Amino acid sequence: MSVKRCLNIWWLLCCSVIYGILLSGTVRAQEISICEKNAREGYAKRFTDSTASIQIQLNALRLAEEKKSSADQAICYAYLAMTHRRLLHLKEFTRYAEQSWHIAGTTTDDRAKAFASWAMGALKSYIDDKSGALDYLLEAYGRFVRLEAYDHCAKIGSDISYLFSPGSEEKVKKYADTALAYAEKSGDPENILHARLAVGSYLLDRVASGNPDQWLDAIAFFRQTIALAEKDEKRIISKSNIGVAYINLAVLYMNGPKPIDEPAFLSYLEKATAIARQFDLKNIYRSAIGLRGQYHMEKGEYRIAEHLFKEGIAYQQTLPYKDNYMLASFYGSLKDLAAREKDYAAYHTYDIPFARYNQLKYDESTQRMLQNADARFESDKKNTRIRQLEQENQLQKKNKLLGYGISAVLLIGLVFMYRSYYYRQRYYQNREDVLQQQQANDQLRMQLMEKETLENLADKLSLERRLLQSQMDPHFIFNALGNIQGMILQQDNTLAVTYLSKFARLSRQVLEHSRMENITLTEEIETLKNYIELQQLRLNKSFDHHITCDEAVDQQLRIPPLLIQPFVENAIEHGLKPLASPHRGLLNIHFEENATDHILVCTITDNGIGLTESRHRKTNNAHRSLSTKITDERLQLMLRDNPHTRLEIRERDVTTEGQGCIVILYIPLS
Repeated sequence: MSVKRCLNIWWLLCCSVIYGILLSGTVRAQEISICEKNAREGYAKRFTDSTASIQIQLNALRLAEEKKSSADQAICYAYLAMTHRRLLHLKEFTRYAEQSWHIAGTTTDDRAKAFASWAMGALKSYIDDKSGALDYLLEAYGRFVRLEAYDHCAKIGSDISYLFSPGSEEKVKKYADTALAYAEKSGDPENILHARLAVGSYLLDRVASGNPDQWLDAIAFFRQTIALAEKDEKRIISKSNIGVAYINLAVLYMNGPKPIDEPAFLSYLEKATAIARQFDLKNIYRSAIGLRGQYHMEKGEYRIAEHLFKEGIAYQQTLPYKDNYMLASFYGSLKDLAAREKDYAAYHTYDIPFARYNQLKYDESTQRMLQNADARFESDKKNTRIRQLEQENQLQKKNKLLGYGISAVLLIGLVFMYRSYYYRQRYYQNREDVLQQQQANDQLRMQLMEKETLENLADKLSLERRLLQSQMDPHFIFNALGNIQGMILQQDNTLAVTYLSKFARLSRQVLEHSRMENITLTEEIETLKNYIELQQLRLNKSFDHHITCDEAVDQQLRIPPLLIQPFVENAIEHGLKPLASPHRGLLNIHFEENATDHILVCTITDNGIGLTESRHRKTNNAHRSLSTKITDERLQLMLRDNPHTRLEIRERDVTTEGQGCIVILYIPLS
């Protein structure tokens, strides 16, 4: 057997030690229940006291059952499963993992489902079902990421990277690097060491390609890993991981550039041996003996190497279990040593046990494969049965729901039939009373209709209009007399006489119109002109006015009297009168006909101070409120005859139309 082959065997042994160790982690205290906390504390003791570890976890499980918490039960079962995996108890490992998965399926708790997926993934990995293991572990990984449980993300990410090795280097690196990032977020030294060993695993694979730069990177990385582990050694439960780091670094030096750095190699090998003796780490101790024997054999110190290989065999045989793989490796190294010395008798002597243990190793591997295959078959069989039971359960639920639905339909039908019969009886019982009441109501209605004829209704509306007009006339007379009084007080007799003459003519028109239901448009315009001229005399002709009609407007159209004058008065009094010099006021009145709606549209436009400024200046709005109220009442009465009757008042757009106000009256035609 060549030296290179022996070194490769020891390399594989060291990697298998890394892969075979599962570490505990910490869960954020603020997110876990007391049951999970107790189960976690028991799980942490699996390396030091497995009996106490299992007992603590069983107590936590009983507490979860007493609390009837399905989520806590699933988590406790998951921890028990992982503990029995450490103890190599496949039967208990399988039972607890499947129970965790089954109970987690009955709850919506995301944390319980994550733990159950973790346990099932570890079980599939244990029985060499890589595909199934990846499915479960990736699901657990995703759930723990969403829960921000960084310690579990680090552990599971490392396990996923091992499962992808050696098939996909890219995914191995991705999950190992991510696991390290999550471990550093968690701040737990044990998780950090576990994740760094996963990263170191793919670095060791790269070093095997022979690139010296990658060898230097791996050396620096493992040195830093060991420094961090030694710093927080007391907080790291799994001491075997520290030993693995020492062994990996020793292997790197041994397989590195020649001549090797013997002091560094021996130093890390001695540290691995020391920690193995201190904590009874059998795998680490055997690996250290084998590496030391390989080192002395390379140096030509055959007797020391032979002594070490035999010491390894003797140590292995003292253990309560036989590791045929390790025994075959030690005898293989002795064969290689005998071949170098050309001691063929010794070679033959070592070849016999080598062949026996190699065959046992093969048989053990085959038996394990068969056992794993049987476990996979049983697991698949159980899963198939569970799926069948779930389908049967769903079918029963559907049948039960269908039965409930049919019963509900029948019940609703019976209730409907009873209600129909009941209300039909009530209907026939009350029908005669209702008909009698309707006859009495019809008689009363006929009596009222006889009293309220169309003629009486017209007289009533006419009386209402005249009443509103009688409210407006005194208001107009009050304003006119006030104007004449002002002229007399100012000693302007000529203007006062002229104003009085126009006022007399206007009063006569108002009195005549107030007795009429409607007047012609010509009469309304004449009255408006007379009123505006009176206002011009009073205000020293400080404003101009224009009254225009569309060509299509028939000036013999008849409209309600005295409807426009109050708005003209408001435009003059509150818009044009307050204008400061040298601004000259302008009042435009325009008429157009909307034959479709049977409406005369009157638009009153002024260039006065506008609505906003007028409101600021006005201190007593009682006069305006009365005028507006009267006009609104008249328009409400007109609205009965024509639904298009309305009033619009708005301020002019200063930027496009100039200042002032616009009033639009939609007057119904008589």
